[in-house]
Amino acid sequence: MAPAEPNALPFRPQGEIPRFAEEKEGWRGYVEWEEYPDKKKQAQEILKRYDFPEPPEFQLVPLPTTNPILTGERWKQYHDACGLEYMYEDSWETVRREKSEDMIHVLQFPYNGEAPGERLIKTELTHNKDHFVRNHDGIPDIDPATWTLDIGGLVKNPQKLTLAQLQDESIFPRQSNIVTLQCSGTRRIEQIHEYPGDGDELINAPWGEGAISTARWTGVSLKKVIKYCGGLVDNADNIEFYGADTYFKKGNVHNYIVSVPWRKVKAHEVLLAWDMNGEPLPKIHGFPVRVVVYGYIGARSVKWLYKIRAIHRPSTAPVQLKEYLYYTPQIGKQNAQYSNGFSIQDMPVSSAIIAPKNMDQIIHEGKIRLAGWAYSGGGHWPVRVEVSGDGGSIWYEVPAENMSTKYFYAWRTWWIDLPVDAEGWLEMCVRCWDNAMNTQPTFVRSAWNWGLHVTSSAHRVKIYSINKSRPNTAARLRQLEENNVPIIPITRPIHFDLETDEEYAKAMESRAWRDPLE
Repeated sequence: MAPAEPNALPFRPQGEIPRFAEEKEGWRGYVEWEEYPDKKKQAQEILKRYDFPEPPEFQLVPLPTTNPILTGERWKQYHDACGLEYMYEDSWETVRREKSEDMIHVLQFPYNGEAPGERLIKTELTHNKDHFVRNHDGIPDIDPATWTLDIGGLVKNPQKLTLAQLQDESIFPRQSNIVTLQCSGTRRIEQIHEYPGDGDELINAPWGEGAISTARWTGVSLKKVIKYCGGLVDNADNIEFYGADTYFKKGNVHNYIVSVPWRKVKAHEVLLAWDMNGEPLPKIHGFPVRVVVYGYIGARSVKWLYKIRAIHRPSTAPVQLKEYLYYTPQIGKQNAQYSNGFSIQDMPVSSAIIAPKNMDQIIHEGKIRLAGWAYSGGGHWPVRVEVSGDGGSIWYEVPAENMSTKYFYAWRTWWIDLPVDAEGWLEMCVRCWDNAMNTQPTFVRSAWNWGLHVTSSAHRVKIYSINKSRPNTAARLRQLEENNVPIIPITRPIHFDLETDEEYAKAMESRAWRDPLE
């Protein structure tokens, strides 16, 4: 795919362009907003001056065939207006340096990208260069020697920790777990194709099946860090995380802030991680320290962590309050409110067929190999995977030996040689069952929601079956080969007669010709 232009829509900031100072020496791309109401107000006034061009439509019309698929023009315009254009320039350079060359750049800025599916499921653990990325703004560049973590709010003894202190095993014993992270937008393209929904200021990236990856994360359990701070006080019940990236929402500017309930922390299911698959965190994945929340929506696993607060009730910051909400199918642009959606936390059971791909045309001898992934969050794990070759009427269980290792917090990859006798267009689908007997809705419509989050329905791909174990099909394939005519793609016509006059007459005789005798 051709590279997209870095800024395709016309936009020029008016008047003197502001320069918002970066907060800390050695931290590029981090502007502190939350501590400075006057600075936030200044940015808000700047944004009010502009009637920004409408971003390109991408749901009611076909997606571009470029890579990046979408470029994030509205988000770039916000940065241009505030003198922060260097953030998206730096971000793109980091992507090119740290990610595989053939990544699918779903959104250029903020960067959203997934690896080609076939490589994604080849290994239980995803290579760092292939791990999906869902960023909400630019990628800060933080000097680990100057990094600190402020821990405050409703804790007995607030602390400011350095990276050396956090990594000191005499203070904090380390924890390491294999954990799958998944974006709530995984497989969003299926909802978009059938029932478009919310676009918001930040384009809802048209994710395929690759917005999920698995790694071994190493760091410190947040519970131990809170204990080091003397524990919680005043019945605090949520923990709030601050990321160094900037976030725009409805004409305002913020730092990225979300929260998780204390009960999640108590279960040692919230990790402050600095190591990813035995290597220091890549910059694009949150270097030097990020949060990893087991079994939750990926949006809670804050990158470029710099502050933690113990609070009452969930965070009221916009990402938590106004984003990642799940609505009923009766809710849409006409009646959506923040209060009539519920916050997405635990990820539901889900799965995907990675191979074959939708619209593949497959020559086979009565079996087609399917392969993919299955996952369940919230402390559950995949137990059984089933596939269907007829759209969901008859299901075949994937043999246990064809599934990868079972982990508490991770996906399982799978494959099966599915018996297929039928020819022509077929609909293959997959569903997963987890250890709590949860499974997936059968159709996309069952899981549609205005925010286009959590496409948890049985994943479907349409394939064209060419079964060469059938004599007539085998004969046609030989005929095509002898005439040096490919059968794929099936949409190209055959340039020779399909049968001779003699063959036609003989066949029609056996069928008693076209019309009845009387």
